[in-house]
Amino acid sequence: MSYDSSAPRPARPPRGHHNSFADHVPDPAAAEPLRGGASPRAWTGHHRDLRILRRAYRRQRRVTTFAVLGCFTLFLGLCAGCPALMDRPVTGSGGLSTGLVIALSQIPATWLAVLVYERTARRYVDPLARRVNRSVPWAGGEQERER
Repeated sequence: MSYDSSAPRPARPPRGHHNSFADHVPDPAAAEPLRGGASPRAWTGHHRDLRILRRAYRRQRRVTTFAVLGCFTLFLGLCAGCPALMDRPVTGSGGLSTGLVIALSQIPATWLAVLVYERTARRYVDPLARRVNRSVPWAGGEQERER
């Protein structure tokens, strides 16, 4: 058996450019059908949905956290920077001080943050999570379709 060195070789990518990414991307057209006869989604579509879901969840956490921490930081700043204001009574002499009223307002502010968090989760993040769950058959997509 002889080796013919004159046989054409496949073109190599230029130095420093690797084509390994394209080798690992599955072709949705060549894939076999999924359970239930569903056709496979494009590889980037599923990851795009996950990126959108992560972005929505991250945004929701940041907004809620900064809102609650902002209220608490304002309270701490007023306590440290304006003690005379915080000692001033809100109602007549000997009543509740401004500091105590602001401190007690932290509880309703936290409740409000939780309610807003739940509402935005139901309205924006949960539909995205359902869409991702439906597109992935091994993550309970079939059960989700039946609901």
